[in-house]
Amino acid sequence: MNTRVAIVTGARQGIGQAIAIELARRGMRIALVDLKPSDETMAVIGKGVLDIVADVSTDEGWQEIGRRVDEHFGRADIVVNNALFFARGAIDELDVEGWRRSFAVNLDAQFHSARHIAPRMRDNRWGRFIAISSNSIGTAEIGLSAYMATKMGAIGFMRGLANDLGGDGITCNAILPSLTETPQTASLPEEARRAVWSLQAIKRMAQPQDVTGAVAFLASDDASFITGQALVVDGGLYKIS
Repeated sequence: MNTRVAIVTGARQGIGQAIAIELARRGMRIALVDLKPSDETMAVIGKGVLDIVADVSTDEGWQEIGRRVDEHFGRADIVVNNALFFARGAIDELDVEGWRRSFAVNLDAQFHSARHIAPRMRDNRWGRFIAISSNSIGTAEIGLSAYMATKMGAIGFMRGLANDLGGDGITCNAILPSLTETPQTASLPEEARRAVWSLQAIKRMAQPQDVTGAVAFLASDDASFITGQALVVDGGLYKIS
């Protein structure tokens, strides 16, 4: 039986929910983290799951996550930082609070997670940090400056962290999915979806399940020599556009 413990943030719905379910299917024990209870995800997974309500953007939130994981599982092996705050607006429309909250949730959380969970991984000389970034860093779409800055920052942080932790058997990588079908993107008009599809080699909207295989691979022993990398999962958009 796989005894490893994966912490998945933003696990209540969308990509995070799909990741948690897939890792559980592969035998891992799962800690779900979100601002609200992840009841639906828990119901699907069943046994071996811990639901934590915490704010991942704060140091205190990660202290609580670490404490709960220690109490319930006694170890932490994998962190998938998927929680997202999306502030859209051109520079003359974006307010300071939206900018700061974007960085707190999308980037500061990466730092807090490493600060609090990496010492636990060192105890076992094995660990995985996986950041869910975005392939939108290669676009120049109006209104995405805060989002793109945080997602590029996540890639840079994973590369730096890979150097810091590589000697401890801990790998750090980012995954860059394209526009994905989630509750957050459900309201997008059809023309916006088709605008993305037209640039992809695979002509459809990405599904959360398209991302889970990449996460599961990077979380496995098979990826033990892969670190500091950005894995693009976008139906061919980033390469051919």
